[in-house]
Amino acid sequence: MDTIISARGISKSFGKHKVLRNIDLELKKGVSLAIFGPNGAGKTTLLKILSTIITPTQGDVIINGIDIKKNPSGARELIGVISHESYLYDELTARENLRFFSKMYGMEKDLLEERINELLEQVDLQKRADDRVGSFSRGMKQRLSIARALVHRPVILFMDEPYTGLDQRSAEAFENVLRMLDKDNVTKVMVSHNIERAVQLCDRLMIMDSGEIVYDSTTEQIESIDEFKKNYSSLVCTDTDVEGITNLQ
Repeated sequence: MDTIISARGISKSFGKHKVLRNIDLELKKGVSLAIFGPNGAGKTTLLKILSTIITPTQGDVIINGIDIKKNPSGARELIGVISHESYLYDELTARENLRFFSKMYGMEKDLLEERINELLEQVDLQKRADDRVGSFSRGMKQRLSIARALVHRPVILFMDEPYTGLDQRSAEAFENVLRMLDKDNVTKVMVSHNIERAVQLCDRLMIMDSGEIVYDSTTEQIESIDEFKKNYSSLVCTDTDVEGITNLQ
C-alpha cells in the first residue's frame, strides 16, 4: 500500500509550553488509526497539524505527496474533518448546509444534489433535510457534521472525539457511515476515549503522552482489550486518568 500521510519531526510549542515533541508518523492508504491519551497529551494538536488547521513549530507533513506548508489548500481538498465543533450554520437547513460546503469544494452541480441526498439518508436525516439546523439536537447536528465532512468524498478523514454528544442512534449511524467508506482508499485517523469501539473500527492503535508517541500497534497484535488497557495504564504518566480511555478499570 502507498503512504498517504507522512509526518517527520513534528514539534509544536505555544509560548514556552511544548505540546508535541519530535513526532514521526507514517500511514498507508486505507489504514484506520485510533489515538488515545490523557488530556494534554497532544492528540488534538497533532490532528490539527495533520489537517492543516495549525502549523507545526518544526517538522514536515506530506499528505498524498503534497507538502502542506507549500500547498495547504491542495491538501485540504483531500481531507474531511469531524470535531467537537459542527462548523454548521444554524440559520440554514440541513440541505442548504451541505449545498454550501459542496460548492466550497467545487463539486459539479449535476452531481451535487445526488450526493447530498445520499449522505442525508446515510446519517438518517432525510426527513429533516429542509429544517433549519438551529432546531436540531446535539446528536442530529453531529450526524450532519459527519455528512459535511464527507460531502466532497475525501480520501482522508480526521475525527476528534466524534462520539461526543452522540446518542446511541447517532453513534450507530456514524459507525454505519464509516463502514460504508471505501476501506482500501479512505484513510481514517480518530482521537477517541472508547477502546471498545476503536478496536472494532480501527486497524491500528496508538497512545500519546506528554507530546510523544509511547505506544503503536495493530489491533491484530493485541490479544485483548484488557491487555491494551494494562499497557495504557503502565505507559501514561497519571494514575487518575478518566479521560484517555473510558472504563479503564
